Amino acid sequence: MTRLRVRSFAQIAEADIEFGDLTVLVGPQASGKSLLLQWLKIVLDAGEIIYALKEAGHDVRTFQSVLDGLLGEGMGNAWKAGESEIELDGEEVTQTSLLRNVRRKKHGKVFFIPAHRALLLSEGWPAPFLKLNADVPVVARLFSQNLYQRFSGRQASALFPVERILKEQYRDLIDQAIFHGGRVELDKEGLRYRLQLRFKDGVRLPFMTWTAGQREFTPLLLGLYHVLVPRREKKRDEIDWVVVEEPEMGLHPQAIAVFMLLVLDMLWRGYRVVLSTHSPLVLDIVWSIRQIGLRGGRWQLLCDAFRAKRAVKDVFSHALNCDLRVHFLDISPQDGLARSRDISNLDPESTDAGEADWGGLTGFSSRFGDAVRKAVLEHERQKKVVA
Repeated sequence: MTRLRVRSFAQIAEADIEFGDLTVLVGPQASGKSLLLQWLKIVLDAGEIIYALKEAGHDVRTFQSVLDGLLGEGMGNAWKAGESEIELDGEEVTQTSLLRNVRRKKHGKVFFIPAHRALLLSEGWPAPFLKLNADVPVVARLFSQNLYQRFSGRQASALFPVERILKEQYRDLIDQAIFHGGRVELDKEGLRYRLQLRFKDGVRLPFMTWTAGQREFTPLLLGLYHVLVPRREKKRDEIDWVVVEEPEMGLHPQAIAVFMLLVLDMLWRGYRVVLSTHSPLVLDIVWSIRQIGLRGGRWQLLCDAFRAKRAVKDVFSHALNCDLRVHFLDISPQDGLARSRDISNLDPESTDAGEADWGGLTGFSSRFGDAVRKAVLEHERQKKVVA
């Protein structure tokens, strides 16, 4: 079990997150989900990220300047002296312990895919770490650097679909949901390369003309290539965690379901996966896996739900035995600060409203449904009065 506690930092009053094999954070905008995910990366990978900041010429002499570099300019002010606390598994992260990592270059254990990933592909080409401004959080700069290294030194070639990268049926489902017969390619134009989408009829579309879903999904997919290794090894030895912020951005529910299938594949490989989301479908899938698993249900039921034509028995069987956690970051109307609570059961009949409406993700549809029901009843009563 890994447990992260964040107290009195920015808009977070108190967050106590116990991570399972798959952990999902939900909550309204500006409730601190991204900050919690970034703190997980910071405390686990301080040696990687602070060293990267130092090598890029950032000021890492003071705790405030380090926080500005880690979380974006101005975030150093979010730390309240004498109040703010960060703990991982009961061990406090202090200013001294964090700054100690300036001289330690280490491989990161957490692979982080940020929410603003599409913005990192300017005209279809990612920027290296050094080219991104200090107001960009370090997790986004590291992800952009990963894409930059994937693109650099390559000849013009296909990026999707590619044999040996992802199972064939995963590629088929991604194509049906996202690209519809198009091939994602790195194409040379003049002296530089750029992303394009090429179709069988010869049509070639540059990155900025793609649909919003295609632009959002492509950097997400290319990031997942890093951990879904096409070798005999199931996972990268140095990476234990995969964090994805808001995977649903710009995506149709069919595409979200395909992404969640890739999440199950990552769990089977041995990664611990953490998501933040505003999508009810993500929690629908988590709830379904949990309910089927609790009842000893067959793995084939998941195969049917994901419309997987060819069985992926090991992946689905493993998912049914995973520890699935959901945490809700709720903003108090009294002080405007966020506090977390565990709603992993996702019980729609819970006396806790936050759990019953899945962190607010189902409450809206319920309220609108109630409004329609009342309108129907009132209409029927009016008809009887007229009669």
